[in-house]
Amino acid sequence: MSRSLVRLSVLDGSQYTAVPGSRLSLDTLSGVTASASIAASQLARAVGDNPLEGADFAGGPPVEEESVRQARHTEAAPVLAKSLATAAQHLELSATCCQYTASAIIRDLTEHPEHRPDLPELSPAQYAVLERIAQGGTRRYAPHNRPVRVTDGDGRTIHSKPFGVLEKERLIRVARTSRYVSQDVVVTAAGRLALDFQKPHRSQAPSPAKPPPPRNTGGRNR
Repeated sequence: MSRSLVRLSVLDGSQYTAVPGSRLSLDTLSGVTASASIAASQLARAVGDNPLEGADFAGGPPVEEESVRQARHTEAAPVLAKSLATAAQHLELSATCCQYTASAIIRDLTEHPEHRPDLPELSPAQYAVLERIAQGGTRRYAPHNRPVRVTDGDGRTIHSKPFGVLEKERLIRVARTSRYVSQDVVVTAAGRLALDFQKPHRSQAPSPAKPPPPRNTGGRNR
């Protein structure tokens, strides 16, 4: 929720607001914030309704009987299920709205290139890595006391240098979970724009040499 608020604030104060159709994207992103807030409140309610177990103070009331404990859990089960289901629905809605927002931004800037932000010029190697990441399944492994390793969806290693450039330029994003587990790598909206509007500089292969024209020696064929 906090991240969507930051993104909404940045977009609302950017030149993107001058792009025709940007209002719909901003409204969709604001819906992400609303849905995420509802999901967070439902998860908090589930925590509050969960019958936690614990020991009482010495000399306090006697420990409840097993039948009472089971009754509390039985009573709380449908309440917890409803809260968790509502939270899951709104989280799914948030994810869908995020996808719509990213697609709409790319569409708007494609149709109105005069508003497109400046993108870093990628080398052929960097562009190729970005294409591989866009295909999905890229993961970064950062085990403790071991070198960081990045692999694409086919399990092939991605070199650290072009990967680092893409991450620095915010064309890709690494899911920040735990440094001891694998992390998903995805292409950002800026990365999608770079893929759509920027092509790698490939040197054209030289044309095959044409045979030299026959020389006119002025003599007759024998």
